[in-house]
Amino acid sequence: MDGISVSGLEKRFRSVVALRGVDLEVVGGEIVALLGPNGAGKSTLLRILATSILPDSGGATVAGYDVVAEPRAVRRSIGIVTGDERAWYWRLTGSQNLEFYCCLNGFRRRAAAARAEELLAAVGLTAAADRRVGEYSSGMRARLALARALISNPNVLLLDEPTQNLDPAATVAFRKMLSDLATDRGAAALIATHDLHEAAELATRVEGLIEGKIVFTRCGELTATNLEQEILAATPSLDFSVS
Repeated sequence: MDGISVSGLEKRFRSVVALRGVDLEVVGGEIVALLGPNGAGKSTLLRILATSILPDSGGATVAGYDVVAEPRAVRRSIGIVTGDERAWYWRLTGSQNLEFYCCLNGFRRRAAAARAEELLAAVGLTAAADRRVGEYSSGMRARLALARALISNPNVLLLDEPTQNLDPAATVAFRKMLSDLATDRGAAALIATHDLHEAAELATRVEGLIEGKIVFTRCGELTATNLEQEILAATPSLDFSVS
């Protein structure tokens, strides 16, 4: 499978059960949202898929590779974007940052410069290529993070609250870029969010993850209101306000 396949995944941190037998499939061209409150297990699932932590039981493959047995192949196949991205060299320009990460991905210097230029154009940052990243707005840094995630033309994108620090205009632009990417390149994207509107507007399918379990699956016509109803039906004690 070119996308993501998860079967019976479980993870415990001492006395805290983070994932409880999670099953999930994401195919190429799909954007699937993991919707749930803080502490639901969304980031834990993404970290397992990114091979930064190991599951206790169950299995998962990403781009056809097993996350436990073939972690290097998985890492070569994924792009990761987070909302609290700090791994930038603030005194270097956007172009210099991307060239550095291209080199880490095995590009020669000249090829790295060419790839950085191509990626900056793809995310609309050509005019800011020679500005220091420390001078970038939060929206510009989000676009730069997406550019970095695309360095190796990944088959799978993992996004953990990627728009949490963005203003409304930057959020809209970021969501459109991600949607176009899934449509044009056929990438499989899994986005963790607790934003009802983001899940409804961006995803082709929504998986409700509550207390480490998938409690509902919703596709077709998605709205923040019907997603709120799904979550409240599954967990009446939670209060997801639609604002």
